[in-house]
Amino acid sequence: MMLLNGITGFYHARHDRPPTMDGEKFKQQCFSILRRNHGKVLRFLEPQMTMNFFDVEVNVFNQHIHILLNDHYPILAFASAVDFENIHFINEPELLRQFSPFYRVLSMKELNEPLYMKEDPGKIILANDNELNSAELEQIAYWKPKSVGEVIYNFWD
Repeated sequence: MMLLNGITGFYHARHDRPPTMDGEKFKQQCFSILRRNHGKVLRFLEPQMTMNFFDVEVNVFNQHIHILLNDHYPILAFASAVDFENIHFINEPELLRQFSPFYRVLSMKELNEPLYMKEDPGKIILANDNELNSAELEQIAYWKPKSVGEVIYNFWD
């Protein structure tokens, strides 16, 4: 999984600012897909100062699921639990099929891929495929995420 420039939401200069996703469009897609599946949106959280993703809490297929969309790229994931300390990613094949025309839906395997990093004095080197900027690498050095999913969906401030 290529970690794209700005995916964490961090950057140094205004001209390096990553793109942002259309929250209203995403909200409409969630409500439409959930309605077709006799599901219900319980809560729709937009990205905030300490959260770089949309978190849509739903009840569908007799399950409590979180639908996560990165704020900067059309990258979507599913989780059974989301809190500051941990996101428990899951696979949800039916929702994957229905969201795939609009977003790149990541699997548990992709999200749980370990981060391979080493620290040299004054900088961090990330061996995973990435285009991350120096501000993002500084945040990774500080927060020490263990997986790709923790970089794409984070609560860093």
